[in-house]
Amino acid sequence: MKRWHFWLGVLISVVFIWLALRGLRLDQFWDVVKHADYWWLIPGIAVYFVDVWARAWRWHYLLRPVKKIPTRRMFPIVTIGFMGNNIYPARAGEVLRAVILKRKEDVSISAALATIVVERIFDGVVMLSFIFVNLPELAKLTGQSGFVGNIQQVAVIGTAFFIGALIIFLLAAMFPQITIKVGGWFIDRFLPERFRQQTNGLMHKFLDGLASLRSPLDILMVFVTSVVIWLLETGKYWFVMHAFNFSVSFFALMLMNGIVNLATTIPSAPGYIGTFDAPGIAVLTAYGVDQATAAGYTLVLHVALWLPITLLGAYFLTREGIHWSDSLRAETNEINA
Repeated sequence: MKRWHFWLGVLISVVFIWLALRGLRLDQFWDVVKHADYWWLIPGIAVYFVDVWARAWRWHYLLRPVKKIPTRRMFPIVTIGFMGNNIYPARAGEVLRAVILKRKEDVSISAALATIVVERIFDGVVMLSFIFVNLPELAKLTGQSGFVGNIQQVAVIGTAFFIGALIIFLLAAMFPQITIKVGGWFIDRFLPERFRQQTNGLMHKFLDGLASLRSPLDILMVFVTSVVIWLLETGKYWFVMHAFNFSVSFFALMLMNGIVNLATTIPSAPGYIGTFDAPGIAVLTAYGVDQATAAGYTLVLHVALWLPITLLGAYFLTREGIHWSDSLRAETNEINA
């Protein structure tokens, strides 16, 4: 609460909430929410849990060169990570699951974080590919909203960033000895002597976490799994849409999914408040959905994405006998600083 970036995130969320709600008739919004058919949330949430299981499988696959851990043991840790992302700022859940993996499976935090960074890079590439697949459709929507109108340029910049990061990680994984020499050169010249040995050790463990990127087959498997993961998440968007009185194509929801998740990389209050909602409403209104319906759908979708996985993560945190103690909080905050 005392960190400046927490309050910056809150301020950004407030701005996005204002953008999302300006001009909204609250009586119409409430009418949309009241008359939604919430039975459609059941298959939507079920598909989302399959999506989370696929994410656990992908993490198990990335960690195989470090330690073979069954997906069923990874799934609770992944859900705890989602819970952490949803209720703590700065995506602390990613660090939290690396810390818990260390405690439960004795996998080094550096190696775990390397695989988590690889996950985020592949997610970014797939997320932006969803936008590029829909660029012809997107061209028709420009000018309807500031979020949508400038997304083509943002997509190009974002794609260059994620692909550039992926290339760097692939090179580091394929040529570990060269990476160690280059990294060692920088460490010896730019770090005080008392930090050099520890930093070198962390670099070696981090490279261990990239071992799965040394095989073209493994790279293809991770990419295909990432595509499946994001298609499953879009499936949840599709099921929840049926609870409301509007219809857009699955490709339109893929576009919405890509834009929304691109926006949630912006620092915000915990739970991606505002940064999820404003772009989602903007995309749907650009497709001709009235603002009240777009706002009602996006809010319910956000809650359906946030609440079940957060509750399940809290359950697993308790069941696994892990307590959000001062020591765990301090360990997570230290790495996340």
